[in-house]
Parts: sequence; C-alpha cells; structure tokens
Amino acid sequence: MTNNNNLICDLETGVCGVSEDDEMQVIDFSQKRRSIDVYYVTDPICSHCWALEPVLRRFVEQYGHYVNFHTIMGGLLEKWAGFADVSNGISSPSDIAGHWREVGEHSRMPIDGTLWLENPIQSSYPPSRVFKVIQKHNGEIANVFLRRAREAVFVFNQNIAEDSVLIGIVNNLGLDGEKIVKEAELPIGQQLLTEDFALASQLGVRGFPTIIMLNEENKGVKIVGSRTLDSYTSGLKQVLNLDELQPKQQPALFSLLEKEKLLFSKEIEVMYDIEQKDINRFVESELSAIVYDTKQILGEAYFINK
Repeated sequence: MTNNNNLICDLETGVCGVSEDDEMQVIDFSQKRRSIDVYYVTDPICSHCWALEPVLRRFVEQYGHYVNFHTIMGGLLEKWAGFADVSNGISSPSDIAGHWREVGEHSRMPIDGTLWLENPIQSSYPPSRVFKVIQKHNGEIANVFLRRAREAVFVFNQNIAEDSVLIGIVNNLGLDGEKIVKEAELPIGQQLLTEDFALASQLGVRGFPTIIMLNEENKGVKIVGSRTLDSYTSGLKQVLNLDELQPKQQPALFSLLEKEKLLFSKEIEVMYDIEQKDINRFVESELSAIVYDTKQILGEAYFINK
C-alpha cells in the first residue's frame, strides 16, 4: 500500500497520491455488509485532507445518521530515503513547503509549511500509529487527536512525528501521552497500522483523501480527492438509492465551537453557508452568550472557545 510518491498532492484533483480520472466511480465488493459504511482513508500530513475538513465536518454533522463512519490510515510517507520525484519538482522535504502553502491559500484552511525547511517530518507513521492506539480504545477521541495533530502540523508548524509533540497533544486530550506514544512504538502500533493499509489496499485506494461508501448490497461509490458537499451527498444518494436525503439541522455555532474548541473562518462559512465578508457579524450574533477569542494566522481568522 505504501508509496512515497503518495506525498505529491494536486490542486486540480484535490488528491494526495495517485490521481484517478473520475471524481466518483461506481464500485462493487463481494463481502456482505449489513448497513451503509463510509471509509475515510487519510493521513495526518495529507494537505488535501486538511483542506477537506470544513466539508467533511458538515457532511458528518448533517448526514452522519445514515452511515457508520470509519477513519482509516493510508500511509502517506513512510520515509524519505530513496525518494525522488523530479517530474513534480520534489526531491527533498524542502520542496514540500511551497506546495503546502499553495494548498492552504487555495482552500483557505491555513497551512504554514516552513516546517519542511526548518524541522522536516521524516515519516507520517508515528502520528498514524498513535491514532490507531487511541482508536483501539476510543474512536471518538482518536478523531479528536487527528484534528489536534493536523492543527499542530499545518497551522502551528509543529513536527508531529516527534515524541514530545505527540505526547503534548495526547496529554491535552486528558490521556497519558507518554504511555500511549510508547505503546504506539511497540509492535502492536505497527500491526494496527498495517491492518489499515491492507484494508485501504483492498478498497482500491491509491491517493488521499478517498471516501468509500458501501451499502448492504455490497455496492457503493469511491470519491477521490477533496470535493464539494454535493459530491458526497450525491454519492450517498446513489448508495442508498434515494432521490432525496433528510439532513439534520446544523448544530448551533456555540455548541459546535464548544465541541471542536477551535474553528477557522472557512469551516464556519461552509457549515452555515456564510460569505467570508459576513463572518464576524455572524459569529458575534451566534456567540454573544459565551466567551471566545478571535485570532488571525496566515491571513485567516479563527475562533477559540475559552
């Protein structure tokens, strides 16, 4: 499953890894399934996965009641040794910095990227193993860890392959960071990760993000790259064989911020169909009863629950 060329990401397709011709493909698996399963194949350092966060959150909030959602690690970067992609201008970690910044500017999910110049990530496997160890005990907390790890690496320029950074993130979740990071370094950590790689390979995944939707008749769709909400809802309609879906109401902003702790302007705009120019007025009206901070980074506003 692992291929160091997976690190290459394309702005047009919204894919980190090998692009495929069609945005959405009908697929058919023989294994019997009892309900709708959604497999989100991703990686902690996948820039297009970070760009997808606003749309994916809204999809899960409004349509999650239709599906069983599974987050799968795909293995974006095992190591740099022997890696080179001259055709894409990538021959060393420093070549990633400008690309990451470009993805951030294009998606408006801020990405610093200078990490690749100052303290480059050598592998995405360490945070992936920590995710798997946490997921083994609590899938919900594992997803929070993944979000915090992405905030750390993309926005706040921290090397999430380093034990000290991982320990800090896990500690802030109320868990024993040192214990979990040590467990992730044991054979069980790699075993859990290898199981995800095998599942991703079985599902035919070659790039990230990829979302696979399978119904009880063993049929479904594969949606590759960072896409619009309409792409995912259309895929879900197709898998469910429904003309219309019944979305849940978006959560109130105060409750969403209380749960997420930190939201970027783009995430609020996508969740509530707000224009960027109206974001401050909307946030002030929705959060008038709670205490929050507004900050700026890389030209983008973000909001923190205090």
